[in-house]
Amino acid sequence: MTGPDTGVVGKLSTLDRFLPVWIAAAMVAGLLAGRWIPGLNTVLSAVQVDGISLPIALGLLVMMYPVLAKVRYDRLGTVTGDRRLLWPSLVLNWLIGPALMFALAWLLLPDLPEYRTGLIIVGLARCIAMVIIWNDLACGDREAAAVLVALNSVFQVIAFGFLGWFYLAVLPGWLGLPQAGLAVSGWQIAKSVLIFLGIPLLAGYLTRRLGERAKGRAWYETRFLPRIGPAALYGLLFTIVVLFALQGEQITARPLDVVRIAVPLLVYFGLMWAGSYAFGRAVGLSYERTTTLAFTAAGNNFELAIAVAIATFGATSGQALAGVVGPLIEVPVLVALVYVSLALRRRFTPARVEVTP
Repeated sequence: MTGPDTGVVGKLSTLDRFLPVWIAAAMVAGLLAGRWIPGLNTVLSAVQVDGISLPIALGLLVMMYPVLAKVRYDRLGTVTGDRRLLWPSLVLNWLIGPALMFALAWLLLPDLPEYRTGLIIVGLARCIAMVIIWNDLACGDREAAAVLVALNSVFQVIAFGFLGWFYLAVLPGWLGLPQAGLAVSGWQIAKSVLIFLGIPLLAGYLTRRLGERAKGRAWYETRFLPRIGPAALYGLLFTIVVLFALQGEQITARPLDVVRIAVPLLVYFGLMWAGSYAFGRAVGLSYERTTTLAFTAAGNNFELAIAVAIATFGATSGQALAGVVGPLIEVPVLVALVYVSLALRRRFTPARVEVTP
C-alpha cells in the first residue's frame, strides 16, 4: 500500500480501500460458520501447531511472508541505531503495556476473575504477527517494524513467564488482591516465536536475497513484489474467518460477557496507540517510524495469549474466551487506526517524512 500525504485513501487499490468491509464480512462469516456448521470447530482444531489450529497457523504465515519479503534487510542498520525508536518501544511494550492492561482489567472487571486474568495475559503477549500488516497498510517503516518485532520476540521469550508471575501473583499480593497462577514454559513461548516469526522472516529474507541476486532490485520490487503483495491480505482474511469460526459458538452464546471484555480492550488499544503516536511525534520521529512505534505498541500476540490461556486454564475457560475476544476487538480497532494514521500523515512536514517504497 502506498499513497501521498493527501487523498491517500482515494489512491488505494480496491482491496485496500474496502479492507474494513472485507474484514467485517470475514468476521461475520466466521462467526456464522462456527455457529451453524456442525462439527466445524472439531475439524479446524483437529491438527494444531504449538497449540494453534493448523489453518490459523498457515493463514498467519501466508499473511506475514509478503510483507517480510518487502523489507530491505540491508537497511536494518539505520533502525538499530535510532535510540529514539528502540528504547521507547521497549518501555511501551514491556513496562507500560502490561501495567495498563493490569490496571484496566482490575478497574473494569473486578467481579470477573477469569476474564480479568485472560486480559492480563493478552497484555503480556506483545505483537509479532498482525502488527506487520497494520504497519504496512499505514505506510509505516517496514525495516523498523521488522527490527521491533524481532526485539519484542526476544523479550517475549525472556520476560513473558516472569511478567505473568509478577502481574498475576506478586503485584496482586502486594495490593491485597486475589492472586492467580500461570503455567507456561520458556520453550513454549520460544516455539511460538520460531514458528510465527522465524519461518516467514527467513522466507522473506531468502526471497529478497535470491530474487535480487538473480534478477536485480528493480525487477524484484517492481515485478515480483506486486504479484505476491495481495497474498498478505488474503492470508489476513482467511485467518480471521478461521479464528472466528473456531470460537463462533462461544462468542455468540455469551454476548454480554463479550461486551464486558471488550470495554477494557477498546480503552487499551486506543490509549496505547494514541500515546505512542503522540510520543513519536513529540520526539521528532518521521511519520513512518511514528506509525511503526504506535502499531507495535498497540498490537498484541493473540495466538500466544490464546495458546497460553488454553494450556493453563482449558479451552472452555473464561481466560480462553478473553483471549479470543482480543482479536475480535483488535482487528477492527487497528484497521480503523490505519485510516486515522493515514489521515494524520499530512501533518508531518516533508522534511520529516522518510518515504517507504
